[in-house]
This record gives sequence, C-alpha cells and structure tokens, in this order.
Amino acid sequence: MAKQMVGQAKFQVPGGKATPAPPVGTSLGRYGINLGQFVSQFNERTRDLAGIPVPVVVTVYNDRSFEFVTKSPPAASLLKMAAGIARGSGVPHREKVGKVTAAQVEDICKQKMADLNSGSLGAARRMIEGTARSMGLDVVD
Repeated sequence: MAKQMVGQAKFQVPGGKATPAPPVGTSLGRYGINLGQFVSQFNERTRDLAGIPVPVVVTVYNDRSFEFVTKSPPAASLLKMAAGIARGSGVPHREKVGKVTAAQVEDICKQKMADLNSGSLGAARRMIEGTARSMGLDVVD
C-alpha cells in the first residue's frame, strides 16, 4: 500500500538550532511524528546556516513518516547580514540604516535563485534590490 499524505507544515527555524519547542512542536505535534528525529535531521542538514532563519516544508504521511525540504534563508535576513545591521528601518524612505554593494546583492540572488519566481538573474536582482530599499538599505555600486 502506498503512503498517503496526511498533512504539510511550513515554518521557519534558526539553522542548526531546532528544538521540539515551538514552532516545531506546535506545527508537527498534531501529526504524531517523532519530533526528536525531525530535530536531529534538521539540525544536521542546516548546521552550516547556524542562527540564520531557514524556512522548511514538512510533509507527513499516514504511517507517521515524514520528509522535509529546506528553502534558502529569507532575503531580508541575508541582506541584514550583508549590511551588518540588526534590523531594518521603521521609515525606510526617510531613514537609511545601511548600504549593500551590487556584488553582495548578486551573491544573494545566486543563493536564492532556486526559490525565487524569476526567470533571469536580472529580475532576481531587481527583486532583492526592492527588498533592500524597503528595509532602508541603499544599494551602491
């Protein structure tokens, strides 16, 4: 008999630092899967992204098995790391909080290209630059 999908959960967890506490426990507890097994597999797979929020999509099957897909970190988190800031601006068009270079934007585009809905690197660059502007960051050459 083939496995049947029971449910799917989406959430973000800091890379390499997942615990059975929320948001993992609250999202996956209702499906009855082994949380310890998920946490250990997730932490192993995301060890190199320590502390960066990593979106994950977990698919749960009727025999309580699961599989999960990790996505690339959010563009805002990558931009904050590149600019060296803790948070974006509250009023981004009046108050600028930092700068990122075109090369840093290009690196972020290449890292996120698989998860973006853009057909070209130029379109991806415009998306990331728009995110930077909405955070109060200037993109310089």
